[in-house]
Amino acid sequence: MFPEFTILIWVLITLVSIFILLRLLYHTSVFHIIISWLIFLLDHFHIYHLYKIPQYNDHFQENQLFRKVFTYIRSLPSLEDSDFAALFSGDKPGDILVSLNSDGYVTDTFLRAKVTWIYNKSNNYEGNVVLKMKSKDKKRILVPYIQHIYKVVDDIEQKKKELRIYLNCSSNDNDGLNSQWRSFPFVNPSSFDNIVLDNDVKSKVKNDLEVYLKSKQYYNKIGRAWRRSYLLYGGSGTGKSSYAAAMAKYLSYDLYDIDLSKPLDGSDLKVLLLQTTRKSLILIENLDWYLMGKSNSVSLSTMLNFMDGVVSSCGEERVMVFTMNCKYHIDPLVLRPGRIDVHIHFPFCDFNGFKALALSHLGVKEHKLFSQVEELFEQNVSQISLAEISEIMISHRMSPTRAMKKVIKALQHEVIDGKQSNNVGLEKNVSGRDQVSEELGGSNSKGKREGLNAMKEIQKMYGRLRLKSSRRAQSFDLSL
Repeated sequence: MFPEFTILIWVLITLVSIFILLRLLYHTSVFHIIISWLIFLLDHFHIYHLYKIPQYNDHFQENQLFRKVFTYIRSLPSLEDSDFAALFSGDKPGDILVSLNSDGYVTDTFLRAKVTWIYNKSNNYEGNVVLKMKSKDKKRILVPYIQHIYKVVDDIEQKKKELRIYLNCSSNDNDGLNSQWRSFPFVNPSSFDNIVLDNDVKSKVKNDLEVYLKSKQYYNKIGRAWRRSYLLYGGSGTGKSSYAAAMAKYLSYDLYDIDLSKPLDGSDLKVLLLQTTRKSLILIENLDWYLMGKSNSVSLSTMLNFMDGVVSSCGEERVMVFTMNCKYHIDPLVLRPGRIDVHIHFPFCDFNGFKALALSHLGVKEHKLFSQVEELFEQNVSQISLAEISEIMISHRMSPTRAMKKVIKALQHEVIDGKQSNNVGLEKNVSGRDQVSEELGGSNSKGKREGLNAMKEIQKMYGRLRLKSSRRAQSFDLSL
């Protein structure tokens, strides 16, 4: 036998033996000791930099970076596989938190560089974490890595935080506090899943919000404030307020609800805006009511400055939402791009909306009375709101058939009312006719007649606009 062949056989036998031995030792402490020694030896071939992050500064104030780093370490997937992981109970029953044990370490990878976090706890009240990285990597990854930690932790805290709703105070009820806002827990059942609106429109809005959330650098690059504004318009009871709440919950943003009926001037509005925080949705409802009416609480110029003035550009990561009953009689300056980025139309209830409500409220997907309901919707020249249909179904939820009959009765009344309105040459206005007429009317009969005549002209013009735009796709209003 050739010597070379003999040597090859012995090499193969040795390798197989080592492989079998390692397999046998894999689940034993001996294997981990060997691996630890190998890592220890390899570490001596590199120069490392260590950065200590104490829990408290010299004045015994909490180091915010320590808190963020510790939160970040808890989120690392490698922590669960660490030999130094510790388990703690969470705030909620059944929650288990994985944390790094004292004198333990966990590894992370960033931009193809490996770093190590070491946790040291000197006593029951104070500790520190040490960031260990190769010296050759520190200039390349140190600052981006810390920025990455801040972003990850901000996202974690944003998802965990309790959302709040803020209501503006008048000068008489702020109890001497500097803040013009009062906050309460934001508990609202509305979500994109349970709101009745065209699925294509909801999908486009969600996509638009997602793009906005990821566009900070782009907005900074083009020199614009990082914010987005939406107009929700449609008749009363069509779901505009619920949709605004759903947007805030989808974004995990606090909601700031500005009540324009309280005494406000331009300075008050600016202060309110400056006192809002990042990651907030600012809501103004029924804007057309205030711009069209006689209320002195807000003027057109004040609102224009609020929407895109210098102060509105001082903050970032905010979403503004305005609701209106009708946008066609509003000054175009209010609606131009830059002040309003996205227009979303909320129509009155149609047969598809009725079926969605029947499924969610009554658990009914098909019913023998559906054909009659569909026929009435096709005849209905006036409109009925989603809120009206919803309330009927809630009141008769124990009997779907009775609920259907009540809906049919309500639709029949709407058809009759619509025909009567047509006979006198009036079109039922989806913009809140009665409210706007009351605001336009004066104290004398002449003023009232002039207000009603003006209202009729607006109604006729709006009817022509609706007829002209009825053939357009709904995405035209969405303006995405």
